[in-house]
Amino acid sequence: MIRINLLPHREQKRLARQRRFVSVLVFSVIAAAGIVTLGYLFLAAKLEAQNQRNEFLRAENLKLDQQIAEIEKLKADKQAMLEKKTIVERLQSNRTEAVRLMDELTKKTPEGIYLKDVKQADAKLVMVGLTQSNARVSGFMQNLTESPLFEQPTLVEVKASTGASANLSEFTLEVSLSRPDPANASSPAKGIGGRK
Repeated sequence: MIRINLLPHREQKRLARQRRFVSVLVFSVIAAAGIVTLGYLFLAAKLEAQNQRNEFLRAENLKLDQQIAEIEKLKADKQAMLEKKTIVERLQSNRTEAVRLMDELTKKTPEGIYLKDVKQADAKLVMVGLTQSNARVSGFMQNLTESPLFEQPTLVEVKASTGASANLSEFTLEVSLSRPDPANASSPAKGIGGRK
């Protein structure tokens, strides 16, 4: 007897192929979704790490900016202290200057010259006086030139005096003071506050 298979085998094969296709498709979609998710998580982690690095660098930059501001403030304070130190050293070196000037003027003023007014403006000395003759003024200027405290005496004017001293001439004389450079001179301010 001949056996004939009347079952729909082609349809079963087609259904089996469709099931395999759907299962492969579902597996592919799941695998693709997993790969995309893993890629997204990896990139998100990298981005988060980079953001943390950026935040760290930003915080460190702020700290450095604060330190730079402190350094600039310290530099300004140092400069102010150096300026004050220079002023104190100059005052220390010039504290006896008035006494030395008067002493030297007394020594260098020849007989027959009478100083009425002596004014000091920084390193310039202006003297107004009376003289018996112009030769005595010239001698006075020569004496000032030879002095280590004075330099470049300049005669501003000589005029006849009026009043009780009619036989005297009034003169005005400018002279520069010779001051040592505080940077080159040895500082006499070492004794300040350090005396025993």
